[in-house]
Amino acid sequence: MKFAYADPPYPGQSAKHYADHPDYAGEVDHHELLLRLDTEYDGWALHTASTTLDEVLQHARYWGITGFRIMAWVKPFAAFKRNVSVAYAWEPVLVKPVRKPVVSGRVVMRDWIAESITLQRGLTGAKPARVCEWIFEVGGLEPTDAFVDLYPGSNAVSRAWMDWRDRLQLGLTREGEAG
Repeated sequence: MKFAYADPPYPGQSAKHYADHPDYAGEVDHHELLLRLDTEYDGWALHTASTTLDEVLQHARYWGITGFRIMAWVKPFAAFKRNVSVAYAWEPVLVKPVRKPVVSGRVVMRDWIAESITLQRGLTGAKPARVCEWIFEVGGLEPTDAFVDLYPGSNAVSRAWMDWRDRLQLGLTREGEAG
């Protein structure tokens, strides 16, 4: 199975946060991105912002894309911005699994995860490894699946994939103990 992980700059944010980053110089076309995700991959994950979720869902409806679920990454520690009265402390993640996730003793899955943001990872929005691993699990991924990180940025997602895959192939848990 082939799974795509898409964590692009959220709609309207490319120029503000990523103007000097070679991968994100222009605005990401989320309309075309959703079509690409759904036609080129068996499953996928797409991060967006709470303020742009409706826009992204409109694109999905336009293309008739179904079979995904809206998950939530809740951020107990988040960046609080001056003059923003309601903090951005959660993030929607659309996940279309490659197969039905199997509860195999590795993880009891929920449709949300509570994990703080990363700090000083070199790029705004770099994902914590626990968030990535949660998506691998709810996405029904297996270590033998083909994995594509469409917006590598800091490479945190790809590193998390390799660590998660290697641990599972060795029969280890997150803590490195035999499972």
